[in-house]
Amino acid sequence: MATLAVGRSTIREVIRRFQALGVIETRKGSGNYLLRPVSRATVHMPLSLDTDSLRDGLLKTLQVRRGLECEAAMVAAQVRTQDDLVDIESKLEEMERVHLEKGASGPEDLAFHLSIYAATHNPLFRQLLEQMREAFERFWSHPFERHDFARRSFPFHRTLFEAISAQDAEAARAETLKILEIVEEDIKDMSK
Repeated sequence: MATLAVGRSTIREVIRRFQALGVIETRKGSGNYLLRPVSRATVHMPLSLDTDSLRDGLLKTLQVRRGLECEAAMVAAQVRTQDDLVDIESKLEEMERVHLEKGASGPEDLAFHLSIYAATHNPLFRQLLEQMREAFERFWSHPFERHDFARRSFPFHRTLFEAISAQDAEAARAETLKILEIVEEDIKDMSK
């Protein structure tokens, strides 16, 4: 921090981005470890979307989410390991706990979806999400100041997990589409 004259939040952001790229690994209680050299090939420009309205930005981002998340769910269902299931289920249980306590979730929902991306064992899914993070974070920050945004999709997260657990790729795709259809409905209804 002193050498670069930057704050802690800047360092955290850089570490988070390099984690998503698979360059750095954080080990709780131990520190951050460089997994591969940082080079021009590991530095990227995040994608962003400039739109006139939140509604328009969310709908455009949703189009991309639909493709990425359906494919990630299908791949995860096909290649997931028992360890992946444990991780996905723990994230789901935390999401359910927070949802039941507060009536909404945010970072927990993101953690659940990231665990599915991780279960694909294809780092490109997470890298693509990381590059689109700014646009995607709008979904996890209570758009339209509504804590009930996409609340109706909550039960489908459990059925998505069950489809991945059963290694049923088509069911995983269908459950993901159910979640995203509710998200789209809420974007349209709440932005009127």
